[in-house]
Amino acid sequence: MTQHARYLGTKLVNLTPMTRGEYNEYRGWKQPEGEKADDPGYLVEYTDGGAPNDSRHGGYISWTPKAAADAAYRPIEALTFGLAIEAMKRGHRVARKGWNGKGMFLFLVPGSRFNVSRPPLLGIYPEGTEINYCPHIDMRTADGKIVPWLASQTDVLAEDWELLL
Repeated sequence: MTQHARYLGTKLVNLTPMTRGEYNEYRGWKQPEGEKADDPGYLVEYTDGGAPNDSRHGGYISWTPKAAADAAYRPIEALTFGLAIEAMKRGHRVARKGWNGKGMFLFLVPGSRFNVSRPPLLGIYPEGTEINYCPHIDMRTADGKIVPWLASQTDVLAEDWELLL
């Protein structure tokens, strides 16, 4: 037997409640012998990867038992900080439900390179010096300003992060 590797994944999916039998019927398949048609689960549509395998969907679909899906996926309105970071790495904006200001969110600023042309860097480096600008997280504040952002202990342990689509 081939040895397998272990993985921990993060995917953006749509879950549609559907029994195993309903999924097989939806796909036009015969129910496999020995499988229970009334097993609860979900039609899972992978929205951020995988070529569509059914013309009714924009992403790859499959069926997953309810217990497995419930253990693997969280609603996009109840994310952990780790999942919020993964979402930002994929280009999404995130926010805490508990934040008071309207329109506040976080986003990842990708790294870049630029040449020094103005203060305060002109006081540190000669003009034209190439700088490596490292990736970081910025916040859009309630009044529309952009500021660098650092997480508090409360933010890191919170499970009320939401993905803004």
